[in-house]
Formats: sequence, C-alpha cells, structure tokens
Amino acid sequence: MNIQIFGTSKCFETKKAERYFKERGVKYQSIDVAKFGMSKGEFNNIKQAVGGVDKLININSKEKDLLALMKYLSPEDQEAKLLDHPKLLITPIVRSGKKATIGYQPEVWKDWD
Repeated sequence: MNIQIFGTSKCFETKKAERYFKERGVKYQSIDVAKFGMSKGEFNNIKQAVGGVDKLININSKEKDLLALMKYLSPEDQEAKLLDHPKLLITPIVRSGKKATIGYQPEVWKDWD
C-alpha cells in the first residue's frame, strides 16, 4: 500500500490522518499541498476517485474572494484555480493508487489493502 497524504501543516484533520496510519504501522508520504502543490496528473486521479472537482473545494476556506470567484468558473477553470491555489482544497486528501478520500475517513481507509 502506497499512501499519500496531501494536507497542510496547520490542518488538524491532516494530523489525525497521519496519526491514523502511523499507529497502524503503515508507511505514508506526507505532502504539504500549500507549499508544494499537486501535479495535474495527481489532481486528475484524485478528482476521478472522489467524483468531481466540486467535491474538492473547501467552502469554508479563508480565501473568500477566490471562493466567490469559483462559483462563476467552468469546471476546467476551477481545476486550474485549485492547482494554482491549493489552499482552496479540502484537506486531508488521502490517496492510495486509484483510490482517494477527502477529509478524515478511517472507516474507508481500513478496507484499503
């Protein structure tokens, strides 16, 4: 199992996800999405796994101006904005191959092999 956790250093939910895998002895790669971003390929795989770009947008983001703009953009433009401004993403995003979850979801992760 190759786990990637995309999150931010200040996100409590991201820290909980990291602790979940650490306690179970599962190795993971932690990526600070605010600092390093996400590749377009990773983004597309995650988007497909979770059911679309709209599921990735954090409606409680502190980036209120960008959030307001997102409502008026096409899905393609929303993707570009999310890649440019990863603070708009819901975190943590936990990925294992083609599977991915948004937020803290240990009930889903326990079934991943």
